Amino acid sequence: MNRTKIWLAAAALALSPPFAAAQAPFELEETTIAELHDAIQDGRTTCTQVVQSYIERARAYNGVCTALVTKDGAPIAPAKGSVRTGKPTEFPTPTVAVSTILPDVDKYEGLPLDLGRMEPTISDPSVQQQLGMRVGIRNAGQLNALETLNIRGERSVTCKGAFDAPPGTPLPAGAPAGCEQFRQQPDALETAKAFDAKYGRNPDLEAMPLYCVVTSHKNWFDAKDMRSTGGNDVNYAMDVPPKDSPDIADLREKGAIVYATATAARTGLGFDGAAKPKTYLPEGNYAYAQWGGQACNPYDTERVPRGTSSGSGVSVSANLVMCSICEQGSASCKGPASRNNVVNLLTTRGVMQHGGMNSQRIGDRAGIHCRTVEDAVTVLDSVKGFEHEDMFTAIPKRLIPAEPYTSFLVKTAEKKPLAGMRIGVVREFMVKHTKNDAAISDQLDAEIKKVLRDRLGAELVESTDPLYPDDPAIPNMKYTFQDAFAEIMAHNVPEYFWQTTRSGDLEFAVPGWDVRTIDYAIALALGKAPLSPKLNLRRISSNVDSFKSPFTVNKYLAERGDTRIIDWGAFVANSKFQDDNHRAESENAVGVQDLRPRDGVMSYLELQTVLRLAVQKVMYENGIDVFVNPENTLPPPKIGGPGEPAVENRGSASCCQAFTALLGGPEIDVPAGYTTVVYEPQFVLSADRKSYRSVTGTVKSELPHPMPISLMVWAGPGTDPEVIKVASAYEAATHHRKPPPEFGPLPHGKVSDLGAPAR
Repeated sequence: MNRTKIWLAAAALALSPPFAAAQAPFELEETTIAELHDAIQDGRTTCTQVVQSYIERARAYNGVCTALVTKDGAPIAPAKGSVRTGKPTEFPTPTVAVSTILPDVDKYEGLPLDLGRMEPTISDPSVQQQLGMRVGIRNAGQLNALETLNIRGERSVTCKGAFDAPPGTPLPAGAPAGCEQFRQQPDALETAKAFDAKYGRNPDLEAMPLYCVVTSHKNWFDAKDMRSTGGNDVNYAMDVPPKDSPDIADLREKGAIVYATATAARTGLGFDGAAKPKTYLPEGNYAYAQWGGQACNPYDTERVPRGTSSGSGVSVSANLVMCSICEQGSASCKGPASRNNVVNLLTTRGVMQHGGMNSQRIGDRAGIHCRTVEDAVTVLDSVKGFEHEDMFTAIPKRLIPAEPYTSFLVKTAEKKPLAGMRIGVVREFMVKHTKNDAAISDQLDAEIKKVLRDRLGAELVESTDPLYPDDPAIPNMKYTFQDAFAEIMAHNVPEYFWQTTRSGDLEFAVPGWDVRTIDYAIALALGKAPLSPKLNLRRISSNVDSFKSPFTVNKYLAERGDTRIIDWGAFVANSKFQDDNHRAESENAVGVQDLRPRDGVMSYLELQTVLRLAVQKVMYENGIDVFVNPENTLPPPKIGGPGEPAVENRGSASCCQAFTALLGGPEIDVPAGYTTVVYEPQFVLSADRKSYRSVTGTVKSELPHPMPISLMVWAGPGTDPEVIKVASAYEAATHHRKPPPEFGPLPHGKVSDLGAPAR
């Protein structure tokens, strides 16, 4: 028994009746919401003890996990970053020579490489941060998952240190405006102590179903008691926003401890234009922000945690928090869930609220990361519903069932709980494009048959793809996605077929037909002309208007009301960018007034309508309740290294990239085991010697550590109960989730004297 468990057990014994001595000590790691509440009610722990234990875990595991890539690999001087858990972040001094990352670097002739270095931040010149090329450190023992913790004195840069002194203590002279009001808000530990004093062992769990659930949230959301800058190193006059994003406010109302902002890629704007980068950063699978830095995967700290919500997934996986609110506009929630072995829950667009700088973009939505489906659904029941600040929650009331979502959970795999359900296996997302796709695709194919069909009793039916061999063990869908596209797109978006390739050729040309004509559209709709085989589920969500414009950002900034950062121009002028490409793209967005989509891109709303009709028609025609496929068929690449190239519209981030974001339907990603096979991609110097590109690997090797994979369960809008049922039944039958072994219970370390809570 480690010292943390001994301390928690001793504290509980001192405060509990004699019968509690026979009970097992409370174990923080891997605890569920129900187990937490049982432990509080039994007197085995308190909310204060829980929060303090999470702080101790952050102190042990939330350090920097990346090293700089430099010209010669020489050590750098020690540097310190922002304060976390009472001490400044320390950066590693060893570096890696660029020649070990990029081949033929002596022959490179392009822009100067953006080599790794330390620089002061603009928000706080006493704080440094890594810039430029970097790599994940092998067996780092650190994760950098939490950017800001809700701890008094370090939760704001504007009001840091003594400027965030507890109420009743005089503020030092020169305290910035707003600090007096800001410091009135309790931090996470003070909130926990207040809970203990008010409720003791008897919290009202009906009113507060998330009582003492310690959460993080992606840094794109706003929290009124923590620095909220979208991950950017931007010098707000007041870096704490005036109010919470809607979901964060709901968490507080339902009893959660809003404890930390999770590390993520920075949010912002970027356009092509006159400003051009002056240095070159090879694409290296980064997902970092200038203020918070890069998170690392807890199962192998050299490898990517995936996606802009990476810190959210990592913090849940490594037991640094219980649950987290992520954000997805493409694959930013599902990727970090899959790579880090946690559950991701995305609802029908509008069931959950949103918030922050991207909250008015139709493709963006909030999601939930937890370690179990039941916990994620419990959080969902606490935050669902209409919010006047989020127009996208104005959905038909009947899309949200009268029953709680937890009523649809399946908690046992006995007696074939999915009997009578029909599940569509989506082969478009299981094609073995390269050797790196094969192992995971085959593993999940076997898992779907063994678990969903044979053990849980569901009936399977598969879609067809010319690149995936027909499986005689599963009947084919009688009405395919291609049938739906041909019928629906000819009626609604005939302009889709006018798209051209970079060479100017029609992308969806069909021999013997001019796909731009009414004659073709009629013949296609009647089934008398073929649909191009290039148009499939992998392609449908590409080349759409993403609604990225200064309108969204400037509206957010106007509502925030900062006295310095009043619009995107001021934002750029007061920011330090993570690389020169982002600097140039951001400058090009300053002053843009034209809100129309760029030429050549498809309307997001039109394609969303088409995709929803197609998916739902396939469901009706085939009697399908939900669809399943791997979240990704690729093993995770290394941070700072090459990634598997996109091929045949299979992205490198996820096998279905922005597909489910465009659809706006429910999705749950569930741990589905582990992969050990990798063909490491390679960097190659371009023919003109001015850039590097990634090529697929050819040499099979074993991953140093088994890496998690996920099963994706999804369906059309409004089918959240069915998705919950299938995902929870699969989890009950498999329990694939195992915590990362290198980030287990603390082996040592002082536990603070917290004092006795109220009984």
